[in-house]
Amino acid sequence: MQVPPSFTELLASSAAAARRLDEEGVLSLALPIAPRDPLAVLPELGSGLPFRFLWDGAPGLCLAASGVANVLELSGPRRFELAQRFSAVSLSRLACAAGPCPPLARPRVLLAFSFFDTPLQEGTGVPGVQAVLPRWQLSRQGRHCWLRLQRPLGGGITARSVAEELWEQAQRLERASEHATAEAWRARRPDIAGRSSWETGYRLAVQRAMELVDSGDLRKLVVAVRQQLQLDRPLDPLVLLHQLRQHQPGSCRFLWQQRQGDALIGASPERLLTVRQGQLRSDALAGTAPCGPQAEALSRSVKDRHEHELVVEAITEVLAGAGLAPRRPRHPRLARHGNLVHLHTPITAALGAHQPLAVAAALHPTPAVAGLPRRAAMAWLRSLEPFERGHYAAPIGWIDSAGDAELRVAIRSGRLRGDQLELTAGAGLVKGSEPERELQEVALKLGVLQQQLSLPLTPSTNAPW
Repeated sequence: MQVPPSFTELLASSAAAARRLDEEGVLSLALPIAPRDPLAVLPELGSGLPFRFLWDGAPGLCLAASGVANVLELSGPRRFELAQRFSAVSLSRLACAAGPCPPLARPRVLLAFSFFDTPLQEGTGVPGVQAVLPRWQLSRQGRHCWLRLQRPLGGGITARSVAEELWEQAQRLERASEHATAEAWRARRPDIAGRSSWETGYRLAVQRAMELVDSGDLRKLVVAVRQQLQLDRPLDPLVLLHQLRQHQPGSCRFLWQQRQGDALIGASPERLLTVRQGQLRSDALAGTAPCGPQAEALSRSVKDRHEHELVVEAITEVLAGAGLAPRRPRHPRLARHGNLVHLHTPITAALGAHQPLAVAAALHPTPAVAGLPRRAAMAWLRSLEPFERGHYAAPIGWIDSAGDAELRVAIRSGRLRGDQLELTAGAGLVKGSEPERELQEVALKLGVLQQQLSLPLTPSTNAPW
């Protein structure tokens, strides 16, 4: 682990960085600290600040963030372009202390998109994009851990006060008990008091979707359902994130919380794109089966292989159309995520001069979560799904000061509002799909997600609502 500077050295580097600030800049200071679990110490990171973020990719990169130094919220067809511009400007205006900064410690803009670029009705739903330069950022990879603080100067905030705030927070985090936090979360697992019914409405939507597929109007459509769970008490979303870590180790767990009592949580197995040192990777993930004997049959299923190949072809065509040279293996492999197995094909390309969010705009949504042709499928989803998708199946992730980025697709996700939890899941419909099998796949995904959240599968009161 890198040796942290002394407080005197931190003060000196803070003052030197502040002298380089322009009027709209932000002072950004970072310290290496003893390894801390971002999930466990997030409650101590800027306690009382409404915005909280978690990116739990252990054993890879893990991030916890809280508070806001700069923010963008907007809707509309240019949301990816404007989010890229906001990220570039925000990160370029940071005045960072001189000295080595490993990739895990770089400042990041955090990103959460909605599935559609605008809500169905103005004033409802979530914005097309929310981008946040956080006040606090704790990043860990392996045994390396860094704490970063970002503050605009002025109004009583000085270079010295920022350095003092960072130093004191580092001392508090190193004293925090991660074991006590984990034990407290295990003791607060909730029960379910009731749940909504979704099967009847889904059957009607699937019937209409299959008519569109069989007639040739669509090649594929992914129809989703939403189930409302009434919990027996309000819940901290970190309780559910702790359970997802235990039961969904192969996925990237995430939290996006802009205010108390309203949080997006999930464990995504699907990578929309990752950019590392100019190399891009996107995942085609389509075709689902439970672990066990049915998993091996998945790779031999004509219907599932066809559905998967549609996604692979669409991603490679989009990347090639953007001027990239995508590469892919000839055959998909089986990828296990928790209790589910998927057909998976990684697709890679050199990014060149392209901007990560410009490529993301071209990729989203893939046929794995929308359908083909894309525009027609999107229009039919608006018609057939009786709810706003919001963040479901939309990109969530980050972009850093060196241009590296990661965006996951927010599937296997839910929205927690006090004592109510919304779970959303979907299944892809193509020629050869059997409606009852698709209903079983959706029920399987909802049930597995409840199990991974350590929620009982049957309500304690047996009262659907």
